[in-house]
Amino acid sequence: MPSGYEGRGYLFMKKESSPQRDPYASAIPDKVYFKIGEVADIVGVKPYVLRYWETEFPDIAPGKSKSKQRLYKRKEVELILRIRDLLYKEKFTIEGARKRLKELARKPRGKESGAPQLALALPVGETNDEGLREIKSKLQELAKILESM
Repeated sequence: MPSGYEGRGYLFMKKESSPQRDPYASAIPDKVYFKIGEVADIVGVKPYVLRYWETEFPDIAPGKSKSKQRLYKRKEVELILRIRDLLYKEKFTIEGARKRLKELARKPRGKESGAPQLALALPVGETNDEGLREIKSKLQELAKILESM
């Protein structure tokens, strides 16, 4: 059995030593919407920088209140923190940061999200049909366990 995995038979679940959280989550207050001044304070940039980034990064599209004030969602604030790190800490250009964000969006998020990792392997010497039946039965057992939670 590979190190860091727990389970029986051919079905293993990756153990998480500590729950992985978004590194930006602790920097963001527990609110749904944020005004531009609040986001500027959280991120550590001036509001005009945020307005400029809105023109350069299409995923930043804050809604507007009745008084036409920008209202950023938590996801957008997290994205802005990532952009800040790419531009200021990792020294990416605007275009480079845009490309990097696209790459990150395409990657599967299994490990990053903290979800248990599932590793399946066919037993050595068995035919594919037998191995697949074994995997199916293990998955059904897992589904029953999850339903009972």
